[in-house]
Amino acid sequence: MMRAIVQILGLFALWLVMSGVYQPLIIIFGAISSILCVWIISRLGLVDDKAILQRFRFFAGLRYLFWLTVEIGKADWAVSKVILATVMPKQQRLIGVPARQKSDIAKVLFANSITITPGTVTVETEADHLIVHALTDEAADMAGLEDMGARVCDLEHPERREAS
Repeated sequence: MMRAIVQILGLFALWLVMSGVYQPLIIIFGAISSILCVWIISRLGLVDDKAILQRFRFFAGLRYLFWLTVEIGKADWAVSKVILATVMPKQQRLIGVPARQKSDIAKVLFANSITITPGTVTVETEADHLIVHALTDEAADMAGLEDMGARVCDLEHPERREAS
C-alpha cells in the first residue's frame, strides 16, 4: 500500500511539473489520472517486487541523463538543418540495432532513449535487437547507437545483469 501511495505521489508531482497548470479542476484531473495509472499498472501485474530504481546505479544514471541531454541537443541541431534545407535529403532508412541489455527495463530505456533523440524512432523491439527508423545518415550512425546501448548496459548493477 505504501508503494502505491509513493507511486501516486511521484506521478502526480511529475504531472504537476510537466503540465504547469495549477487550476483546481486540472489539479483534480491530474490526481485522478495518477491514481488510475497506478491502479491499472497494479492490476496488470506490471510492477514486480523489485523496485526499478534498485536495478540501476544512481550516479551512472545521472551521468547518462546528462550525456543523453547533450546528445538530444546535437541531434536536434542536425534535424533542424534537415528541416530548414531547401531540398529534403532522401536518406531515410530502417536499421537493426543490437540490444545487449539484460533486463527488460534497460531495453525499454534504450528504445525510449533512441526515440526521444530527434531523427530516430524505435519502430520495433525484438529479443536481441531493435528496429530503428533513421531520418538521415548522421542519425543512422551505428557506432553512436551502439555507444548509447553500451551506456545503458553500464547503468545496470553488475550482479543484477546476470540475475535478470
